[in-house]
Amino acid sequence: MKSLKDILSQRDWDKGKHLKYEWQDFAYRMALALNDLKHRSLYMKLAKTEDRKILQKALNFSKDYKSGKAKLFMWKLARLREGIND
Repeated sequence: MKSLKDILSQRDWDKGKHLKYEWQDFAYRMALALNDLKHRSLYMKLAKTEDRKILQKALNFSKDYKSGKAKLFMWKLARLREGIND
């Protein structure tokens, strides 16, 4: 697992400013991977309150698609919350 120092040193500082905690950085990277910076605050809330394993599974599922990544992410997240594994 990377240290916080390593994660923050690899970030593009012009894009996401004023990130103080690791979960904020994770949420920002999620928004970038899903091409959905408009809803960055939603990912911040999810990263702070949801289980990281569930978020990572949903992100890995959806980031391979070309379009509709955010929609697929939310769909998969709902399925994982219900305990349905496809």
